[in-house]
Amino acid sequence: MKKIVVVDDEADICFLLKRFLSKNDFIVETAQTGKDGLELIESFEPDLVMTDFRLGDITGTELLNAIKSKRPHVPVLIITGYSDIKVAVNVMKLGAYDYITKPLFPDEILVTVKKALADAESEKSGETEYVAGNTETATVTKPGRKTTHKMKAGYVMGQSEIADNLFRQVDLVAPTNFSVIIYGESGSGKEAIAHEIHNRSRRRDMPFVAMDCGAISKELAGSELFGHEKGSFTGALQTKIGHFEMANGGTLFLDEVSNLSYEIQVALLRVVQERKMRRIGGSKEIDLDVRIIVASNERLLDAARNGKFREDLYYRFNEFTIEVPALRNRKDDLLLFATTFLETTNGELGKNVKGFSDEVMKDFVNYSWPGNLRELKNVIKRATLLSDGELIEEKSLPFEIVNYSKLKDLDEEISAPVVAAPASQEVADTEDSKPSLKTVANEAEYDMIMQVLRDVNFNKSKAARLLNIDRKTLYNKMKQFDI
Repeated sequence: MKKIVVVDDEADICFLLKRFLSKNDFIVETAQTGKDGLELIESFEPDLVMTDFRLGDITGTELLNAIKSKRPHVPVLIITGYSDIKVAVNVMKLGAYDYITKPLFPDEILVTVKKALADAESEKSGETEYVAGNTETATVTKPGRKTTHKMKAGYVMGQSEIADNLFRQVDLVAPTNFSVIIYGESGSGKEAIAHEIHNRSRRRDMPFVAMDCGAISKELAGSELFGHEKGSFTGALQTKIGHFEMANGGTLFLDEVSNLSYEIQVALLRVVQERKMRRIGGSKEIDLDVRIIVASNERLLDAARNGKFREDLYYRFNEFTIEVPALRNRKDDLLLFATTFLETTNGELGKNVKGFSDEVMKDFVNYSWPGNLRELKNVIKRATLLSDGELIEEKSLPFEIVNYSKLKDLDEEISAPVVAAPASQEVADTEDSKPSLKTVANEAEYDMIMQVLRDVNFNKSKAARLLNIDRKTLYNKMKQFDI
């Protein structure tokens, strides 16, 4: 039978875990201080350790280092709350096997414990489990059945089954020279994935050049892609190197490629087919060795059938396709993304915000995130800047996130078809019916303004900033609601 040590300063947790794990055929001993836990580990020689991150006499990091210095092959599970997840993830990077969040769920505990013990046995016997990616990739294991894929560019792909599938596709296509189409909504991380494909390819030491086709005018697109010679057109005061030449030997990423004009698509097709190009106004052919990755938030085949995109160019690009899911479909990865962005923002702003309140995490899970990862990153930057405590609270979030459920209900009410009342229904019924849409909207707006004003002690300038309106608008609203 496998032996487990539980270290927690709460006697109830120790009792419950010992009782539960003993019923599942484990030998369990407990300790309520870090010092007693280390002595018990030394004498009892457990196969696994479960410890609370916050102990009275020692930190989780210190305890982990002490365990790993004496028994490096014993897996350690960290018990923590939601607000400490960022810290727990960092401790995992120091050698902890996994973390389990409070409240504790028996099924999750049992699965995680068994997986940790199985992995430890595999390591002892010299068996290694395949992890997608090469040895340069940092990975963190999350509850025994998930792997957090952290890419070289710093973009975290996630730890859900969706993330595993996405990572496998990147790992599969990266070493090839295939052209790749990446589909996904705006802000979902298409460019980061293109960059990671480049970083895992044989071209990693050559340039990665990105071009947003939707942000360049029709007149300038040709010059941006292919370059031009001095004097080739009005305003061409000097020779310009285009994106293809800059990316020669490496990778060219064309974002929102369907926005290119028909004429540019024709020129692009020739370059893709012949691997040669001329600068605008030039006569010299330039040999190219460029891998092309394109991205679009609409289906290129549909665009081709609608006459917006050349079908032959689509088939040139369509050697491999990757689908990037929207954030609203990746709620299992949401906390990891939020924690990662918070860690980055803390570094940028010189702050030490440690996590998110339970209310904020509920708001994050309920919200639809139309701007995807880009929106989440910006929300966390703003909230971190506004936060004055250890946790990000609801008062630091935008109005539309905190009140998403109310606003969604209003949208549904607006879009709902109007059903006429039966002819026999009395007028009194109509008068006693639900409040009007305008009344509900006004009540929600009033509640939000009052909440923010109270939070800032009725500092109107600060309230206006938090509400993302100007002071004049706030004054008008206060007059309207007789505040």
